[in-house]
Amino acid sequence: MKLLEPAVSTHRARPEGRLRRWSRRRALALVAVAAWLATGVYIVGADQQAVVTRFGKVVEPRAMPGIHLSLPWPVDRVTKLKVRQLQRLIIGGEVGDAALGRSDPLTSQFLTGDQNLIHMRVAVQYSVGVPADYLFRAQDTARLVGAAVEAELAHQVAARDVDAVLTTDKAAIQEQVRAAAQRLLDAYGIGVVLAGVNIENVAPPAEAADAFREVAGARADAARIVNEAEGYAGDVVPRARGQAHEMLEAAQAYKLRRINQAMGEAARFAELAREYDRAGAVHNHRLYVEAMEQILPRIRKLIVDKRGELDLTIIRKGAAAAPAER
Repeated sequence: MKLLEPAVSTHRARPEGRLRRWSRRRALALVAVAAWLATGVYIVGADQQAVVTRFGKVVEPRAMPGIHLSLPWPVDRVTKLKVRQLQRLIIGGEVGDAALGRSDPLTSQFLTGDQNLIHMRVAVQYSVGVPADYLFRAQDTARLVGAAVEAELAHQVAARDVDAVLTTDKAAIQEQVRAAAQRLLDAYGIGVVLAGVNIENVAPPAEAADAFREVAGARADAARIVNEAEGYAGDVVPRARGQAHEMLEAAQAYKLRRINQAMGEAARFAELAREYDRAGAVHNHRLYVEAMEQILPRIRKLIVDKRGELDLTIIRKGAAAAPAER
């Protein structure tokens, strides 16, 4: 009896162990299934958009920020893109490459409309516009964007002379290149939005840099001299016009004064003539008296009465008074 007891207990323990192992495996399987199903839940961040593909085919071209459901992996695959993040691309070589001597000068050379070579470095900023197109329409999106911008840049530079490119037309070139390159990229359908095209540096070749600087200096001197001349003209011409206007007004005033004075004298003479016609003898006598009133006080006089007698006291008084007058 003692030999049978261990055999019986071992026989009973085997089904119980199998049940426990089966339960454990079933729990693990349920956890694995739940984890697999959970891969169908994905979260898109606030600055992101997502593209969902099913066996390589796009089923959701633009998933907006939030929580979304899809079929578990690997049936559905979710690719998230930061659509608000600006990506930067340099045409013409980085600044550090030129300092280290690793830049290729041919990549930064452009030909102007007057057959001059210039070196340009342009920074391009772009972002994702259509996530599905950005992912699947081009193998190398950055290279395609660079090629489109570079082609339009060469076209715009070739339409201008070197002086305009170096000085006044930089802003116009930037905007026209951005707009034209955007139209070209839209035609390609790669889902890219150009945020800006910025010309960071534009310069003549090193061999002609001195000549360009001399020309620029001469042009600046010419502009300065013209500005000084225009400033001098702007100061002298208004002042001369003011003086001329003042002289014209003075002449007009003198003319009116002389005319009024002449008209007044003519009216006075006409009035005197009319009065003289009325009483000529009286006027003659009055004119004679007025003339004598002006003449007699300036001469020495001897008064003789009608009888021809001379009053000697008057002569003595006059001789005594003459030295006093002198």
